[in-house]
Amino acid sequence: MIFDFRLKVFYTVSQKLSFTKAANELFITQPAVTKHINELEHQLGVALFKRHGNSISLTLPGQVLVRYAEQIFQIYAALENELAEFSTETSGNIRIGASTTLAQYVLPKILALFKSTHPSVQISFFTGNSEQIEQQIIHEKIDVALVEGISHHPQIMYEPFVKDEIVLVTRTNNKLAAKAETKAEQLHAIPLVLREHGSGTLDVVYQALAQIKIHPKELNIEIQLENTESIKQYLMHSNCAAFLSIHSITSELQQNQLSILDIKGLDIYRTFQFIQLHGQTNKLVLLFKRFCMSHYNFK
Repeated sequence: MIFDFRLKVFYTVSQKLSFTKAANELFITQPAVTKHINELEHQLGVALFKRHGNSISLTLPGQVLVRYAEQIFQIYAALENELAEFSTETSGNIRIGASTTLAQYVLPKILALFKSTHPSVQISFFTGNSEQIEQQIIHEKIDVALVEGISHHPQIMYEPFVKDEIVLVTRTNNKLAAKAETKAEQLHAIPLVLREHGSGTLDVVYQALAQIKIHPKELNIEIQLENTESIKQYLMHSNCAAFLSIHSITSELQQNQLSILDIKGLDIYRTFQFIQLHGQTNKLVLLFKRFCMSHYNFK
């Protein structure tokens, strides 16, 4: 990007509300972050942050600058992408988002291959649950994303990527794993670890359970956690079970750490989807989507 680096420092601090976290993300020192913010405040003649001991918050001028900074970044990204159309070498900036399961278990390999194939393309990568990523798309903070949810916002265009299966799993030495099959009505008695509200996985699970007349309030939910890795670690030290993507437990199944519990009459499938705003696309977005489709192992 060709914008003033100070503006990027300010925007990163505004999102993290922490000079230390901003420094870590930008790979610079905390004193350097402070210096950039002080210089920007001096240049503009206004305070951008309020200091409250160890915490900070945006001032009203800071909130105004955040709003315009986002517009500036979008304009520069569009400029770079449009200029890239005239170049024989693929270059430009693409902002990619992914919901948690995809970000952890599907996209890292694809992103590495994509960057290796197109080294001049600058990638900004954002993660969150499906609801958060959809909001990022709606507010034009990312160009394209992959999500696992079932929601459908009218502003967003959804395209299928690949099928996924969600299975109920527990640690292999849990007595639940010894059963060949569990009846659906027995789910009420199994302590469950579920994903947080807003998770695409949770939405899909609840929809599937509703089809066999099981309401979330009837479940024995021991705890809800924000990511799959935390859930897997919880399972290793408890007698709980959890609904997880088959993509996320390949290693644990191979090492016989987790086992799948077959639930009679309950099969949960979903489709990972590309999302972007209707009517908004560019060469890099199309290139990235084609790359994903051609490089993902569907077997």
